[in-house]
Amino acid sequence: MLQPSSRTGDGLLKTLPHWSECPGRVLSLTLCIALLWLPGAAASTLNCHKTCICASNIVSCSKMNLTTIPTGLPLYTAVLDLSYNGIEHLRSEWTPVKLLKLHNLLLSHNGLHFLSLEAFQNVKQLRYLDLSSNNLQLLEEFIFEPLVNLEVLLLYNNQVSQIERSAFLGMINLQKLYLSQNQISRFPMELVKEKSRLEKLSLLDVSSNKIKTLPIDELQALPAWIKNGLYFHNNPVLCHCDLYTLLAHWYIRKLNSAMDFKDDYTCILPGPQKNKVGIFDLSGDSMNCSTFQEADEEAFLEQRLILGCDTKRRGMLKTWIMPGNVVVTAGSNQTAKVLPDGNLQINPVRNEDSGTYTCFAMSEAINETIYVVLKVHNFTMHGGGDSLNTAYTTLVGCLASVVLVLMYLYLTPCRCFCCPNKGKTPGDDSIHSSMLSVTPTHGDPALNRHVAFIDSKDSQGQNGKLNPSGDDDDDDLDAEAGSLMKGKRKKSVAESISSVFSDTPMVV
Repeated sequence: MLQPSSRTGDGLLKTLPHWSECPGRVLSLTLCIALLWLPGAAASTLNCHKTCICASNIVSCSKMNLTTIPTGLPLYTAVLDLSYNGIEHLRSEWTPVKLLKLHNLLLSHNGLHFLSLEAFQNVKQLRYLDLSSNNLQLLEEFIFEPLVNLEVLLLYNNQVSQIERSAFLGMINLQKLYLSQNQISRFPMELVKEKSRLEKLSLLDVSSNKIKTLPIDELQALPAWIKNGLYFHNNPVLCHCDLYTLLAHWYIRKLNSAMDFKDDYTCILPGPQKNKVGIFDLSGDSMNCSTFQEADEEAFLEQRLILGCDTKRRGMLKTWIMPGNVVVTAGSNQTAKVLPDGNLQINPVRNEDSGTYTCFAMSEAINETIYVVLKVHNFTMHGGGDSLNTAYTTLVGCLASVVLVLMYLYLTPCRCFCCPNKGKTPGDDSIHSSMLSVTPTHGDPALNRHVAFIDSKDSQGQNGKLNPSGDDDDDDLDAEAGSLMKGKRKKSVAESISSVFSDTPMVV
């Protein structure tokens, strides 16, 4: 191997004769020049016998105390394991050639703290990237953009405290993202939100971070196949009944994220002591949150309604059964039909559509059954306002009736026989009207009710009136008694007068 180098040294000795006096120095210089001229000898090359283990298309350089990535990697390399070394920088030139067959790259436990924006330009076929257990602190924007085929990205157990919103942009095939055990304080909602989410992302782990608040309403609106793999346990979130409701719903649906780590979902109670309690215990003495119950679907007559079969996995074969165990079939005359996405459309909604609908979802891995209870209101969606107006009209009518009744009872004028006769003085009222009137007088204070005691033996009447037994008033009394008792009881004038003029006190 060193013969060409010795020949080169001989040529140099001839051109530099004064070096012949120092043969040791000449030999050293000759060896250095020879090593520089050998192609690829200046860089650390892959050695499958000493520094790495090569097994077919797998190259394992784990635990070899490497500080740089060896060059000269075979183009057929499919799996490259560089874990448990001292590689702190991943620069753009770590592989000068494109490794088109490389699909697994492992760089965990290296103390890695720098990623070049062009570090993955020559490994675009990666499907599995392990960067866990390093010292990464920042995920810059577009850092993973070249990795359009990546399916699994491990970033757990780092020091990541900041994630740019576009850091994972372009990763259209990413399915699993592990960000647990970092310093993240903001929930990365853009990764799962409707219009900005990664379409194939089915697992997002942000557990054991420093997240204090969660977008609960947005999380509740996510489809079940995302919530099934959404882990956020062991975060210092603040206790709230909405948080309990969210996880209670997930637990009832048997979602993996709630079932697998039920005891690890904790929160911080409000107050100076900052006590930590289990989120599923908030329905007890901690905060007395209401027990969660699944809400029913509501619809109106003639409405177009879509019932969702929110399964834990996508791409499942779905079959619907209507109330009465009627299977929804294609091409039938039913008002219900199964849409291409597996949801059930009812158009138009009728009264008889109320009841429990069952969705059977099947796949090679699991089977799932979902029940949806539908309640149909007995009016159209646009008729609700008319019913409301009718209710208000009825209420106003009732109030008006009550007012009129009160006015009749308390504001009715006196009957004619209790009012002063025309041509009489105010004080010249009849004792008969004072005693026989049952309607209270109004207006004149002098006509207020009073008690009159009549003694038939006295010739002088009460209140300065003549004794009604006198001869002068017999005719008037007979006429008045007859008019008062007409149509009720037929009595003689004497009986009427004796019944009126008695010793019994009367309030008039």
